[in-house]
Parts: sequence; C-alpha cells; structure tokens
Amino acid sequence: MKVFLAVLLACGGAMAADEKVLFQDTFKGKLVEGWSWLREDAADWRAAPDGLEVRLQPGDANSVKNALVRPLPKAEGKLVIEVTVTSLSEPTEQYEQAGLTLYHEDKPVFKLVHERVDGKLVVVPGKVPAEKLSVRLRLIVGGGRFIAQFRQEGEKEFQTAAEGDLAIADGDKISVQGYHGPAETAHWIRFSDFTVKAETSSAK
Repeated sequence: MKVFLAVLLACGGAMAADEKVLFQDTFKGKLVEGWSWLREDAADWRAAPDGLEVRLQPGDANSVKNALVRPLPKAEGKLVIEVTVTSLSEPTEQYEQAGLTLYHEDKPVFKLVHERVDGKLVVVPGKVPAEKLSVRLRLIVGGGRFIAQFRQEGEKEFQTAAEGDLAIADGDKISVQGYHGPAETAHWIRFSDFTVKAETSSAK
C-alpha cells in the first residue's frame, strides 16, 4: 500500500484537472456573436487586426463606458476565464485599469485587473507587482471560491495574486472593460484571446 501511494504521488495524485473550451473569441477584426455593450461609445472602440481596442475614459465601475459583456456559460465544475490585456500607452492615472469584471444582477461585484496604483502597475486583487504592459489574466471561479492569477508577457507560468470567497449564480455575466483613463489624452487598451473553459477533475 505504501509503495502504491508513493507511485501515485509521484505521478501527481489520483485526480488531474481537465479543461474544456466553452467559448472563445480572439477579438481579431470582429466580435463573436453573444456580446453586448454597456454604455457603448462607438467612437472609442475598434475590432482591430490584433484584438479589441478600447479607449480608457474617465469613470468608475458604475459608470464605465464600452464594457463588453456576455453571460457566463453553465458548467458542472469550475469556470476558467482568461484574457490578455495590453496597454498601448503607459498608464499615468491613479487607478487606471483594465481587465475582467463579474456582474451579478447587472451590478459589478468582482474584478481582476491590471491597474496603476500609487505609481506602480499591479494586479488587483492582491496588488501584486506586474510592471510589463501586457499581462494575461486568469480567473478560476466555482464552488463559492475564486483564484485570481496572471502571467506577464514572456512568462510561461501563472502566479496567484489572490484567492477567496466568491459565489456565482445563473444569469451572472463576465465583462472585459477598463476605466479611470485620462480625460485629455487617448489611452487605449487591447484585449485579445478571450476564453472560457470548464475545469473538471478526472482520474489518471
């Protein structure tokens, strides 16, 4: 029995995580059907060849413009939501940010963003330093919990910025968005390679 357990642990345990793609959108040149805009300003977004580009306007979570929103798909296990966020110019404003926002009953309840705080670029939640202008954000949610992860451009492994309690319900939505941009200068964000996957465990 001891030998069996030792072999099992060496192979990574009895269960391994599998991921099934439920939805994906590269944002390159067009948007896949199923998205909707919250407070759309058509002059300040474009489906460019490398992804969705949105100008960051002044505002906050309750007044954000050009928030692109879609319903979360249903899954038996955890959901894994990822998007790459690239600042096309150096962020300058306090709390200038872009990333993922979760909506419950059409109200923003959670965010995973790349944000300028006190002169530094960090991932929120957690305020983990992330000084490069391009990061891939990864939100794992299910079972009443969340894990917020990211990796900077050029990195291969995700690191965890924060984790904690977060419930999701039928009808919740996910958004890519940004705000707290400067009023006088055009700061643009590019979103690319958005995916939603179902994470389940399977015996090895």
